[in-house]
Amino acid sequence: MRTITILQNDAGQRLDKFLLKLMPDMPKSLLYKLIRKKDIKYNGARCKGMELLQCGDVLTLYVKEEFFRSGTKSLPSAASGKINPVYEDDDILIVYKPAGMFAHSGNAKNAVVLVDEVQKYLMDKGEYHPETEQTFSPALCNRIDRNTEGLVIAAKNAQALRAMNEAIRERHVHKSYLAVTAAPLPKKKDVCTAWLKKDSRQNMVKVLDSPPDRSWQKICTGYRVLAQNGNYQLVHIDLLTGRTHQIRAHLAHLGAPLLGDPKYASGRSPEENQCLCSYSLHFSGLGDSCLSHLEGKRITAAMPEFVRKYFPDAVI
Repeated sequence: MRTITILQNDAGQRLDKFLLKLMPDMPKSLLYKLIRKKDIKYNGARCKGMELLQCGDVLTLYVKEEFFRSGTKSLPSAASGKINPVYEDDDILIVYKPAGMFAHSGNAKNAVVLVDEVQKYLMDKGEYHPETEQTFSPALCNRIDRNTEGLVIAAKNAQALRAMNEAIRERHVHKSYLAVTAAPLPKKKDVCTAWLKKDSRQNMVKVLDSPPDRSWQKICTGYRVLAQNGNYQLVHIDLLTGRTHQIRAHLAHLGAPLLGDPKYASGRSPEENQCLCSYSLHFSGLGDSCLSHLEGKRITAAMPEFVRKYFPDAVI
């Protein structure tokens, strides 16, 4: 038997979701069977699994020890905690991810990834204590491609993570990008609509002007040409929908692929990484959430090096 007391970072989520994080090796079917058999009790009483946890709630679990997480979360030994913070408060951290770094460990094999560096940074500051957390660890709220650089939002606590994820989902976080294209765009300024479909086997997407069936997703990308240097253009991009590889594939579809893009641009390139930067975040419509202090705030990164390289006199 185990007795679990709900902590601040555990509160606000459903009981069944909390238990699946606490016991990640437990099949869902077994979890709900244990709930039905009253082997899991919520504040000493029978539960259904849909209860919303509050700080101080007590769970009594008659569950085999093999299902519980073993030990404290450990970070890769190479994680240094050296990041480039652009904005920080008690709830969130906005950091500049360099090109070439993965945001998460999914495709990174043994490489150190941004989320590891963020967690190590917060551990070194004394703001994250993994040994006292039951299911929570600081997490990234948005991600950008490995070869894209720029602003990534991390949440320091569970309440901020839920609020920021909802704000992003409801389009209350407006994202702007800077890019250098390998060829001119058809217009100096436009808002373009198209349809996108992902090919998971090749980890690429296709873009068409009209959808052949309902499996295609609508995308909308706004752009404004800021400067031109030969065939290269410096472009400000407003991401009006957020789909996989949207900017890269949509610009290539318009005949202006990103300079250095290994997937959507053809021919040799002087750049190792695509010239794309998540440059600005603007927060609006946050209401009275724990993120209300960000209302109307715009967070802007420093000028990317690839912009300085091709457009040394550019003013954004």
